[in-house]
Amino acid sequence: MAATDTSESTKPEQTTNLWQNPDFLKFWFGETLSLLGSHVTTLGLPLTAVLVFNASDEQVGLLRFLQLVPYLALGLLFGVWVDRWRRRQVLLTANLIRMLLIALVPVLYWLDLLSMGPLLVIACAIGIASVLFDVSYMSYVPTLVREPKHYVEANAKLGVTSSAADVVGPGVAGALVAALTAPVALLVDAISYLASLISLSWIRVREPKPARPTTKRHLLTELRDGLKYVFWHPVLRPLALIAPFCNASLVMVWTLFLIYGARDLRLSPAAIGVVLSAASVGGLLGATISRTLIKRFPIGPVYGVSMAVIFASPALIPLASGPRPVLVGFFIVSFFISYLGLGVANVVMISLRQTCTPQSLMGRMNAAFRTVLFGGGSLGGLFAGVLSGAIGTRNALTAAAIGSALVIVGLVISPVSRLRELPPAATEPSAEPATQTEPTAEPSTVD
Repeated sequence: MAATDTSESTKPEQTTNLWQNPDFLKFWFGETLSLLGSHVTTLGLPLTAVLVFNASDEQVGLLRFLQLVPYLALGLLFGVWVDRWRRRQVLLTANLIRMLLIALVPVLYWLDLLSMGPLLVIACAIGIASVLFDVSYMSYVPTLVREPKHYVEANAKLGVTSSAADVVGPGVAGALVAALTAPVALLVDAISYLASLISLSWIRVREPKPARPTTKRHLLTELRDGLKYVFWHPVLRPLALIAPFCNASLVMVWTLFLIYGARDLRLSPAAIGVVLSAASVGGLLGATISRTLIKRFPIGPVYGVSMAVIFASPALIPLASGPRPVLVGFFIVSFFISYLGLGVANVVMISLRQTCTPQSLMGRMNAAFRTVLFGGGSLGGLFAGVLSGAIGTRNALTAAAIGSALVIVGLVISPVSRLRELPPAATEPSAEPATQTEPTAEPSTVD
């Protein structure tokens, strides 16, 4: 069993591209399978609630809420914790927990012990493990990539995988649920996590253990240090200030469109599905071309233009008029170009975040961004419902489009939009013993 020191090579090799980096390829393969499997759970859990237990709308909404609320409640705390440990061990633990929890659903179903109560508890526990994995995963990739010049390539590859899973995953998940029933189909996701565990176990790159602090650790102090680093940094601060508005816009427009298309325009579920599939295809294309754009143009303008596309595209929805095929065409174009911009912008933003952050603060930095991103998304969904009820869905879409477009002013004045290239890689801070790693640690990658 090759799990001794063969799992950690002593010195990283220099590579010309990530196809020559076997550790990154193992991680990428495992994450690809895991992302595809996750779509089965995304569909399978609510369908189990609806089809097996005849759950009400409120119960289905509560199920989704319990999966997402850990990001807001625990993200920052997990960021502090992740910076104290080797990230691969945290990733292995988080995926093992998710695998067991997801496999528990069909087991309880077969034993006739499954009910809405345990299903809600399992959904929340899966959400907690997912927060732990996401914060660690985004902090671990730089260790695998090792050279900051490869950050863009790594994030582009991971972005393509994520977007491709969004395109293919729902269809595969639907077919599996139809063939196996919703609870049993979850076993496929459990198997995908097993594959991820195996691929993580085969990674050989050395990950330095964070140094023990010379003074007593204080959770709130370490949390404050992470937030201070993000919001005082000249590149990270403007990224963090814009990020929640981006997610708020995306979630708000997506939510309002569902209400507007289904209730006001009476579009068929198939037509709504085509429109939303265009978003996934746009995201896939954006991630695919991002590396080429960053090579050809200065990174700041690539960020500014791609984000401006996200904030400007919602205007096409309330402007749409004419026969139904024309309306659907407007909607498809709006979502396609919005997520095209998102696919490019994600690669730029994540690469900048990784480059500007030392390894000892990577977990807290990623946790801070996950918190503001999920905070913006949750508020976007909340405002969508309130605004639609107050002024009507079409008027709410117009208000959302105007508010979204106004954020472009912030992009114009943002110092990030004026960057010519990736900044120099961050070095480890020397002032805080509690947030340092061993001097051998190298800044090494991603959402």
